[in-house]
Amino acid sequence: MLNKKLKVSIISGALLGIICIIGGSIRMGFAGNELYLFALWYNRLIMGVLIGLTKIEPGSPGLIKGGLLGLMVSLAFYLSTGMSDLISFLAGIVYGVIIAAAVRKYAQS
Repeated sequence: MLNKKLKVSIISGALLGIICIIGGSIRMGFAGNELYLFALWYNRLIMGVLIGLTKIEPGSPGLIKGGLLGLMVSLAFYLSTGMSDLISFLAGIVYGVIIAAAVRKYAQS
């Protein structure tokens, strides 16, 4: 069930989620925000799963698709927080592109 593409995208999402936890805890502190930071990490993991299940074309269309999927997944989190963390929302778009690029480079021939 877990092909190479899905593994790469899930690992990429999980690692980028750790970067989000670090950035979020620097911006708002770790103590008292553990659930929020976990949800931020989980959002990036879900983004990785979604991109891993999607066909990523070579060239710019694949990167654009990754950015759009990142936007959609991050928008759900952003809206659920009352639109309080714009940086995390914008980072989600960039992370979607990064995950798509990693999938293209490491998982597809």
